[in-house]
This record gives sequence, C-alpha cells and structure tokens, in this order.
Amino acid sequence: MSTRIAFLKGHGTENDFVIVPDPENVIELPPAAVAALCDRRAGIGGDGLLHVVRSEAHPEARHLAAEAEWFMDYRNADGSIAEMCGNGVRVFARYLQRAGHTGEGDLAVATRGGVKTVHIDKDGGVTVGMGRARLPEGDVTVSVGDHSWPARNVNMGNPHAVAFVDDLADAGSLNEAPPFSPASAYPDGVNVEFVVDRGPRHVAMRVHERGSGETRSCGTGACAVAVATARRDGADPTVTGAPATYTVDVPGGTLVITERPDGEIEMTGPAVIVAEGELDAEWLESFVR
Repeated sequence: MSTRIAFLKGHGTENDFVIVPDPENVIELPPAAVAALCDRRAGIGGDGLLHVVRSEAHPEARHLAAEAEWFMDYRNADGSIAEMCGNGVRVFARYLQRAGHTGEGDLAVATRGGVKTVHIDKDGGVTVGMGRARLPEGDVTVSVGDHSWPARNVNMGNPHAVAFVDDLADAGSLNEAPPFSPASAYPDGVNVEFVVDRGPRHVAMRVHERGSGETRSCGTGACAVAVATARRDGADPTVTGAPATYTVDVPGGTLVITERPDGEIEMTGPAVIVAEGELDAEWLESFVR
C-alpha cells in the first residue's frame, strides 16, 4: 500500500462522504477499513465512502468502460457495498471536476446500478439522470414501535419503502432499521423513507439508509419519495405525457426531482467538497490485515 493516500471530504445536502481517489484500483478497502474511515470519532466520518476508480481498472465496471470512464465504487458506512447513491453521484462528479477530469456540462458515471448521466451546471448545481423507477407489486408494511404504516415499494437501482405519516417525529429514532413485512419484499434489506406533505408537489422526508442508519439526505430515497407521492396524487408522467416535478426537503437541504414522460427521473441539488488531505497509511493498513 502506498505511504501517501489522498482523501477528500464532501457532501450533498449534508449526506457526507469520504472520497478516496484510486484511478488504478490499487488501494485495498475491505469492509473494516471503510467502516473505520467512516467512523465519526475514530476516523474521518461519513455516511459512506466514494472509491473513485477508472472503469477499466475495476472488475465490476470493466464492461461499462466504453460508456463511462469513471466508476463510483460506493460503500455504506458499515463497509457493505451498495448499488447506488444519488447524493454520492453528485459529489463524485464534483470531485472529478475539481481534479480536472471533467468540466461543466455532461458526463457519464458508472455505478453498480448502471451508467448515470450527470450535468454540472454553471451555477454549481448538479443534475443526475437517475434512471427509471420500478414499482414491485405487493403490499409492504413498515413499523416503528407500536405504529405501523403501509409503504410503497419503489426500486431506484436500490430498494426503498416509502411511508406517508402525519408527523416526521412519528418515525422515532432511525439509527436502527425499522422492521418491515413481508421479509420476502426486501431480502437484502431496505432504505425506509417517512414522508409528510408541505404543500402542492412539496414534501419532506426522513430516511433510514440501509447500512448507515439515519442520514441527513438520500438522493435515491428522494427520487423514490417523489415517485411514490406522484402515484399517490394520481400523477404518472408515462401515462399523462406531462412531467411531474416535486420539491423534497431533507434534513440537510432541498432536492428537486422530475419524472419525465419517458419515465426517466432527474435529481438536482448541490455538491460540495469541504476538505482534502492524506490518510495515515499505517493506520489504514491495520484494518486491511
């Protein structure tokens, strides 16, 4: 392992990430090392880790190299692997811009959830093409304490259960995963969003992210919430031919989600790099052995 390992810290609507640039995929990052880096007391701290790798250098993304030069090897805070992270893609794109790998305009980013199209705006906002939502059939219920709510099953490349509640406080502490049923709906766990109305096409949410606990924001979750709210409101752009745009407030800020008539979903929000430095290679290596 190199004795000089660069890292950066960034966030998108306060969903924060440790960023590890590793173009040639030579840095070992087992779950224990990722969890240590994301630890908010003994490490750098983050809701997840963005491992920045060239697609051709990573076995999971090599087949996507012709479509996207860069692969977002995303890890949850506990070190587990996730398919996608919407806020993470925006921060990933901001890092690529900062490092001189891209400029304003369009680029493609490979993820385990497929290739995502990204647009870096002149005003600093970043828009991500999040793909289409899938709405698996079947009833789902989520619970907090003695309370249970029906939830909408929405898949954005990763699984979500969206529950509408009277008050966001009803969700209680979301550090632990809320129970759900049936278990067969989410065999690999689920991100759970609790949602309240704020006004016409304007909602607010809290989220438990699988593998990370409650986070200040979740991009794929905001998309799932917008889709679930649109269907609750009787809006389906693929049927009406009219786009549906929702403002989604998260604890860390605001995201704007648009579902287009072709079913594609776009998410727009901020992405900020706040620090950069070097990791102590011996410290990190102690979690690799």
